[in-house]
Amino acid sequence: MTFMDKFRSFRAFAARVVRLSTPYFQSEEKWQARGLFAAIVALNLGSVYMAVLFNDWYGLFYDGLQNKDQAVFWTQIGRFGYLAFIAIIIAVYRFYLTQLLEMNWRKWMTAYYLQRWMGGNAFYQMDLARFSAKAGVAPDNPDQRIAEDVNGFTAQTVGLTMGLLNASVTLVSFVGILWGLSGAFSFNLAGSSYTIPGFMVWMAVLYCLVGSVITHYIGRSQIALNFEQQRREADFRHHMVRVREYSEAIALDRGQSVEQSHLQTRFLSVLANYFALIKAQKNLIWFTSFFGQAAVVFPMIVAAPRYFSGAIQLGDLMKINSAFGRVQDSLSWFVDNYSSLAAWRATTDRLTSFDDAIGAAEQANPALQTGTSAALEATGLTVALPTGAVLLAKTNLHVNAGDRILLQGPSGSGKSTLFRTLAGIWPFASGTVARNQNSMFIPQRPYFPNGSLREALAYPEPASAYSDAAMQQVLQDAMLPRLATELDSIDAWGQKLSGGEQQRLAIARVLLKKPAWVFADEATSALDAEAEKTLYGQLIAMVEKTRGGIVSIAHRPSVAAFHSSRWELQPQPEGAPARFALTALASAS
Repeated sequence: MTFMDKFRSFRAFAARVVRLSTPYFQSEEKWQARGLFAAIVALNLGSVYMAVLFNDWYGLFYDGLQNKDQAVFWTQIGRFGYLAFIAIIIAVYRFYLTQLLEMNWRKWMTAYYLQRWMGGNAFYQMDLARFSAKAGVAPDNPDQRIAEDVNGFTAQTVGLTMGLLNASVTLVSFVGILWGLSGAFSFNLAGSSYTIPGFMVWMAVLYCLVGSVITHYIGRSQIALNFEQQRREADFRHHMVRVREYSEAIALDRGQSVEQSHLQTRFLSVLANYFALIKAQKNLIWFTSFFGQAAVVFPMIVAAPRYFSGAIQLGDLMKINSAFGRVQDSLSWFVDNYSSLAAWRATTDRLTSFDDAIGAAEQANPALQTGTSAALEATGLTVALPTGAVLLAKTNLHVNAGDRILLQGPSGSGKSTLFRTLAGIWPFASGTVARNQNSMFIPQRPYFPNGSLREALAYPEPASAYSDAAMQQVLQDAMLPRLATELDSIDAWGQKLSGGEQQRLAIARVLLKKPAWVFADEATSALDAEAEKTLYGQLIAMVEKTRGGIVSIAHRPSVAAFHSSRWELQPQPEGAPARFALTALASAS
């Protein structure tokens, strides 16, 4: 990679950092954010100024010791006391305000990304993008990006920014001091005399420049290793969460040993990358430790000839040593923080890719147009898979209020995908869909939040919107009488309840909210025939009162008795789009 390539890479990275950082400092909290940042900068400048005063104190104190001047000794001890007191106050409030800024920034960024991720179905579209042939590599583990990467980015950005500021101001403050103390270095070469003013400054620059170059070449592999470590850790955690969610299915299949093997494989992958990372860090620490230890004696060795010749006193030697140390520390900021910079780069890259994915989902212009209608209308409807394969092409559908439609077809023909399209959430569809706004969809796997039963029943509306009597009644109607007295019980209902109970609870939710239209995808597949008949009877009675309709997906022949018409999706040969066949049914209800 050429120098220009590296420069462009650095400039692109800096632009990503600015893009991630700017929104908070331009948000509704901008004045508080800017005020905290300004206060932290002021405290950092105050800390550097105190370091300058301490450097001056070193000279006076050690000159007093060399001259055995007791009055100067005690005066400087007293001066040290109030300088230390001020320095302690600055250090405490610099820490406190820095942590406050990091916490406020993380809180804002978390809310910002949660809103963007959950708003407009971006979370759903990003999940589907994993299967899209055009999406490239979709960001993995968005939960980890929001929970950990946001935290890491804010903390690392504030810490490194303040560290760089402190190093820069310290360098400016002490380079003049070191220049004045170090004097000139004269030497003869090829019969000519040369003088280098501020010799100690140039030695500090050379020392740190060589150290920074060597540090980069030793530690550059850490950027990719840190990025990979975060990805593998998140993948390991995600698989453990899946084991917890599907614990019953795994236990029934006797799949414990397989899942344990999968988890062990993922953890060994985590360890393998971590060992590579700590090996890279070990190699870097070898050099940085040597670099730091050598810096302790290096200025003393360089300045010793002037001290032993009597050109400077002990106090001047100590001031030179202190000033050189400050300049060297400032110039060595890159060396000292290389591992932190590598971790920050990895965090920033992960958060940037997540931000890009959300932005792509937000800017996507859906081809499917949705509207409202008393009936269900679909015009010029084309439905495809994420891979681009077309399931349904240029199809028109119409369902009047009062109709009860059963949608059937072979597995994989696209029934559930059409269901998502009618809901308006499927991004790989075009055409127009208009339906009644007062509609509810019952998916194959209903979702119930962990918490009280009343919250699960009312979801996503607040439980306070419904009375206890109404909730208890619909639980009775949905054949869940034992749950009618457990409205305040808190549990993981998606795991506690059996498949049939979950389907009954989903139908109870529909009966509670009384929509005009119901779209049910295998909503009674886990129920016995008698329960299915009872619950479909409840749904039909409800939509007749609300003057709506029902569209159901089901494989079981018994469901046909509750519908007036059947749409059958018929796959065509050689991957051609499916087509509909319409059949009238004799309703038994």
